[in-house]
Amino acid sequence: MAFSRLDLAVVIAYLIAITAFGAHFRKSQHTLRDYFLGGRRLPWWAIAFSVVSAETSILTIISVPGIAYRSNLTFLQLVLGYLVARVVVSFVLLPRYFAGELYTAYQLVEKRFGRGLKLFTAALFLTTRALAEGVRVFAISIVIEVIFKTGVLASVIIITVLTLFYTFEGGLTAVIWTDVIQLLIYLSGTVLALVLALQAIPGGWGEVARLAQSAGDKLTLFDFHFNWHDPYLFWSGLVGGTFLTSASHGTDQLIVQRLLAARNKRQSQTALLSSGLLILFQFALFLVVGVVLFAFYRHFPPSTPFSRVDRIFPTFVATQLPRGLAGLLIAAILAAAMSNLSAAFNSLASSSVVDFYKPFVRPSADEGHYLGVSRGLTLAWGAVLIMIALAARHLRQSVLELALTIASVPYGSMLGIFLLGVLTRRATARGALIGAILGLAALGVVILGNVMNVVTVAWTWYVAIGTSVTFVGGWLASVGLRSQESGVGNQE
Repeated sequence: MAFSRLDLAVVIAYLIAITAFGAHFRKSQHTLRDYFLGGRRLPWWAIAFSVVSAETSILTIISVPGIAYRSNLTFLQLVLGYLVARVVVSFVLLPRYFAGELYTAYQLVEKRFGRGLKLFTAALFLTTRALAEGVRVFAISIVIEVIFKTGVLASVIIITVLTLFYTFEGGLTAVIWTDVIQLLIYLSGTVLALVLALQAIPGGWGEVARLAQSAGDKLTLFDFHFNWHDPYLFWSGLVGGTFLTSASHGTDQLIVQRLLAARNKRQSQTALLSSGLLILFQFALFLVVGVVLFAFYRHFPPSTPFSRVDRIFPTFVATQLPRGLAGLLIAAILAAAMSNLSAAFNSLASSSVVDFYKPFVRPSADEGHYLGVSRGLTLAWGAVLIMIALAARHLRQSVLELALTIASVPYGSMLGIFLLGVLTRRATARGALIGAILGLAALGVVILGNVMNVVTVAWTWYVAIGTSVTFVGGWLASVGLRSQESGVGNQE
């Protein structure tokens, strides 16, 4: 069954409606506090939905089913670490953020270590967030190409420009409320696809379970073996997921910005903790979809083999669902893409303005000037992400694992710096910077070893390794530098 004109009409209607809805929040944007924090008027439950929507992206919808299709359900062990991390961030980092009026995560670093280290962490965020989001933008083209048979460039530009428009106009308020709508659309759409796939398989869930068992038990959830090279074992998932999400939700402006938009610390903690239940349900849903599609394509093999697992779910939606419903599901997938993109645009612009432009270029301008610059930088980052997306199309790795790998490299150093600032008073700015450089160098050695096949360490361990080296190295360097300075002082 081909993608019909009715489906196309549904997708176009959705794109127009969500863009118009987001843009109408422009009238409430008067200050940086409005544009980047939603005036701190947003309810906790909307922030919880937005957190999940922001960390989901299109990669979850197209890649996680592919992972289960290829292997089993053990990816969910990583999500257990996501839950533990939410507790850590809620009670270790959030109280520090709400001790003052902060717009970005890196202002907390400035309060503890000074401007130099703030610039280092903010620059790390801008670089790696742009790279990771560029890969996510490329993921959009996979979906569009499957459905509309268009080129990568056209599909990327269309979605990026529409998302830029409402982010440009409505700021974080538009981002969060469109996130709420988009999350409800893509979750309900995925449930619908799951039900329809099960109905099409002779024997339903019983047949799915039989085929899953015969293919090597694809319903396996826990694997307590231990090695360093498998990313989806229990300990690599639990430890790796905890460190990864502690970094992403505690130091990455993409998520921290939402948590700072809550009315107070308690509502921010409630939003983050409750989002854990939703993220667990969501990942379980997408993994089960992958197993069901494995059974479906055993009964109804595709005309040509899938070139990559990321194409399996979009292909099912475009070719197997009834007219109209296929359009709804594609709109759901694009909803996730636009949700994550809008979050990236707003967080990249907020860090650019607050951490770089305002203190160094125009420190005494009025709010109207900063608001205009914020919108201009939102557009500039959109152009950057388009260029990165076009470069990413030449890569063959799963786009989900690629984006998580890119983000994991700097996360260790960033989380290590934040923990040095929060958990110890002996850490100094110079010591923390030395620790961060050691953490990046350690991961550089690990990645080089992986490339040269000298050692094999899964990407899920990257943040744990980087954080540990940064924290220990930074603490030792701080103590050593203090001792040297004391020794020099005594000699004088």
